[in-house]
Amino acid sequence: MILKRKIISQNKTAKKYLAEFVYGATDGTVTTFAIIAGAIGASLGSGIILVLGFANLLADGFSMAISNYLSTKSQKDMLKQEYSGKSPIKTALATFLSFVAIGFIPLSAFVFSSFSQIIQENKFLISAIMTGIAFSVIGCIKGVIIEKKPILSGIESLLIGGVAAFIAFIVGFMLKNLV
Repeated sequence: MILKRKIISQNKTAKKYLAEFVYGATDGTVTTFAIIAGAIGASLGSGIILVLGFANLLADGFSMAISNYLSTKSQKDMLKQEYSGKSPIKTALATFLSFVAIGFIPLSAFVFSSFSQIIQENKFLISAIMTGIAFSVIGCIKGVIIEKKPILSGIESLLIGGVAAFIAFIVGFMLKNLV
């Protein structure tokens, strides 16, 4: 009985910050892989990908977190009551942590490529596969928490992320002569 109450309590917390998790994790993964795909399309080197990828993770993650904080705080101040029972600091932290943690997944193959020849030779493919898995897991987690079909939610997230990656790759490929 105690375990059941604990699970129900955790599920309420998960639902409370689900939007921040999905928003941060999805955007972190999309933007990081978009940088990678665009850079690969433009035939840029791994060093440039790492610099741009980490700059994106930290600066864009911070930007999203602070924007989330200010938005939640503004909404709370405007309504003069606790907005959805959410703390502006907790919403910002949830956005930042999910952005950085999940957004690191596409970049990880490039980070660890110097440790393995196989990873080095296949880093973009590995990054693409890991990114696809990340999108699917984000969608599945969302589906489980909101009690909708997790597989369909995972496929939806995968398709949205795939379109963004394709766009970034094409833009990089078309503009590669500018570099």
